[in-house]
Amino acid sequence: MKNQSITIFDTTLRDGEQCPGASMNLREKLEVARQLARLKVDVIEAGFPVISDGDFASVQAIAREIKGPRIAGLARCVAKDIDAAGAAVKPAGKRGRIHVFLATSRIHREFKLGKARDEIIRLAVEGVKRAKTHVDDVEFSPEDGSRTEPDFLIDVCQAVVAAGATTVNIPDTVGWAVPDQFGALIRQLHESVAEFKSGRAVISVHCHNDLGLAVANSLAAVRNGARQVECTVNGIGERAGNASLEELVMTLKTRGDFYGGLHCGVNTREIVKSSRLVSRMSGLVVQRSKAIVGENAFAHSSGIHQDGILKKRETYEIMDPRDVGWGGTELPLTKHSGRAAVAARLKHLGFKMTDGDVQAIFARFKEIGDKKKFVYDDDLTALVEGQITEVPETWTLEYFNVTSGNRAVPTATVRLRKAGAKEAVTDAGTGDGPEDATLKAVDRITKTKGILIDYALRAVSQGKDAMGEVTMKADFGGGDLVTGKGASTDIVEASARAYLNAVNRHLSESNGGEAPRKKPAQA
Repeated sequence: MKNQSITIFDTTLRDGEQCPGASMNLREKLEVARQLARLKVDVIEAGFPVISDGDFASVQAIAREIKGPRIAGLARCVAKDIDAAGAAVKPAGKRGRIHVFLATSRIHREFKLGKARDEIIRLAVEGVKRAKTHVDDVEFSPEDGSRTEPDFLIDVCQAVVAAGATTVNIPDTVGWAVPDQFGALIRQLHESVAEFKSGRAVISVHCHNDLGLAVANSLAAVRNGARQVECTVNGIGERAGNASLEELVMTLKTRGDFYGGLHCGVNTREIVKSSRLVSRMSGLVVQRSKAIVGENAFAHSSGIHQDGILKKRETYEIMDPRDVGWGGTELPLTKHSGRAAVAARLKHLGFKMTDGDVQAIFARFKEIGDKKKFVYDDDLTALVEGQITEVPETWTLEYFNVTSGNRAVPTATVRLRKAGAKEAVTDAGTGDGPEDATLKAVDRITKTKGILIDYALRAVSQGKDAMGEVTMKADFGGGDLVTGKGASTDIVEASARAYLNAVNRHLSESNGGEAPRKKPAQA
């Protein structure tokens, strides 16, 4: 196989964002898309345009602003889906791609679609041809491809390629495949469809992690002829997630001896930064032992390991941590640093902020600077991400005070101001601890009732005065989880800000904000 280059198709903003409670607003998606461009992925699947007005607007904005990667929109083989995707990716020009999909496995044909083989092929061909009226770059996915009969899968691939599909993606939609079998299937397709063998069309794979084999299956596929891999940062996605971008990329780079020169164009030094940004924007915490990007990925506690590392790094490290973006932060700022210095550091870190954003971030920077000696890059990044995650502020925190102890009833007094109101509202609450009491006081003032489903606290930077970043998920009724984020050197304040962020997000969506998402079909 002459082509040794692997196209990295990132679906963090589409499949990754389908995790319960992981939805992002437009500004968050744009910031992630900018980072994916810095990471130099080849394709960004920006969303499912027909699913909601918010998804359409996000895909369109990403197509308009992001330069470099191709921008894809997902669509079922339905006219309205395809037309919406075409309109959304239009600003990307020749870099626009429409990704259409239709289920092909026996179980899906019989129990979900109620359609025969010939009808499936007809609909797939019609979908590809309609997509071709919008863009030249069309990808087709036979949903549940790994469980589709190989002979029928070959027929589908031949039909959609003849109709104009330039990429055919074989999804392991439910994570059923195992590497040897999946690799053999890709090899069979590569040998059976002339366009794959000649290179006029590309085989892609999209593997889910239900059995923990998404990366292994993807790597088996590329060894057998696949030349595009669909993956997500941190492996986030439906159920157990997708193939992890960082694991795929670094396996190809680290084990080039085994993978025979297969390579990709990802800028690996942006991996850790991408991981942290996606984690904060999605509210999905990266486990400490996660390969490549987990906090323990390059930590060595064993004395024997430490001795070996000191003598020669390669004794216990197969990768240089710096190659994926681990390393020391820049010299920290202090409370005496001016607005220009903060703005310059924001630009150095890669954030695109308006003057208004910089002013708001600088105000919070001065607050933090008064409470701690140094403000590190990670502290500043947390403030930036707090600004990005802001939604229209129905309620603003003005003041809070808590009393607590092991022999006292935890009590919180909170003062909030409603947008446009002349007077602030003050109320108090009691609870099982200072955070619980604060959240209950917020509920009393805002007339909301959120049930806390998940709560995570992490130290953003180093030292006893480190900023704490809280990410929480709350259910305000209806079963849809709303994510809130907040940061402060005081963990009670960080919790209050995170919960108020979730409340404001809930109220914004309930009162005509971003349209609610419909549950999409699997892809």
